[in-house]
Order: sequence, then structure tokens, then C-alpha cells
Amino acid sequence: MRDDTESSRRLNVGCGLDIRPGWINLDSVNYGGNQLCDLNQYPWPFEANHFDEVYASHILEHMGNFNAVVTELWRVCKHDAVITVRVPFFLSTKFYSEPDHRIPFGIRSFDNYEDIRGRSLRFYEKWKLGHRTNYGSPARFVVESKRFHFSNFAALRWLNGIINLEPVLFERFFATLLTPEEVHFRLRVSKKL
Repeated sequence: MRDDTESSRRLNVGCGLDIRPGWINLDSVNYGGNQLCDLNQYPWPFEANHFDEVYASHILEHMGNFNAVVTELWRVCKHDAVITVRVPFFLSTKFYSEPDHRIPFGIRSFDNYEDIRGRSLRFYEKWKLGHRTNYGSPARFVVESKRFHFSNFAALRWLNGIINLEPVLFERFFATLLTPEEVHFRLRVSKKL
């Protein structure tokens, strides 16, 4: 498969019906206006270091292997590319009521791939200095943000501010009582190690 819009350096992976003008819209199902690709077969049909931006909304939880897809996203992106990820939180009905969901996500799902150089770690992040299980993947990201999205209902959105004051601690101690619907990540690709 070849990109007909050579100038397009933005990838909407697992686009579904969200066909974005000016983006390469990629999915394993033909929704009309997207390119077809088996997203569980690697490598994807793009050169390394191709994309400046990737949008992955509600696709990663459907993939067969988290490490493989994270490594492929890293491969097709340029250094400093931005990847926006939106996934259902593993305790929410958005995750467990959908039989196609394979990979559970929490607030720390990208921690094993995080480039921690030059930043101070909180007391509960000190483990990152030791063993991290990324299966030898070269993929590294600066995690610019990781936030819970409590609800799409406007009357409940005010909870977003509270649960995101300290999302790691919220997940550990309170997420079973007030369960968010989604986790949102903004990652910056790090290739200059």
C-alpha cells in the first residue's frame, strides 16, 4: 500500500468512521475513505520515521500484542512525533462489556516505555530506575500527559479535575469506587538515546 498524499505525515490508526481530511486513515475494515491494513501484521506499510503525529482512539485495546503495536507506532514515527492515545479504562464497562477488547489499560500502561531521562521521579516511580518489562523493545516515549476521562455525560465531567490531581494514586486507591470510562495519553516519541 502506498500513501497517495505524500505530504501527509499524520496517521489516524484504527480510524473506524472517523475519517480525517489530510490524514492517512488506516483500519482493517473498509469504512470508505480509509486505507486497508491488517493492523496485527507488522511492519505496517510505511517507512520508518515517517509520521509527525498519530491519533489512536479506541484501537489499541483491540490489538493482539501490546509490545508489538507500541514498537510499531514508535518505528513509523519520527523523533519528537506526538501520539495521542484514547483507550477504555480496564475497570469500566467500556472495556469489559466489549468481547473484542484484548488489552486492558490503566494509567501506567506506557510506564515501561517511558523515557525518564532528565526528569525527577515521584516516590512511587522510583521502580523505573530498575527493571522495566518492555521485552527489549527500542520504543521510548516522553509521557507528556496521562489522564483519566471520567464520563462523556456533561453532568459528571467535573470529576475529571479531581481524579486527575494525582491519577496514579487515584487508580490505586479509589478507581474501584469512582470508575473512569477512559484513559488518555499524549506521548512524544524519543529516538535520540
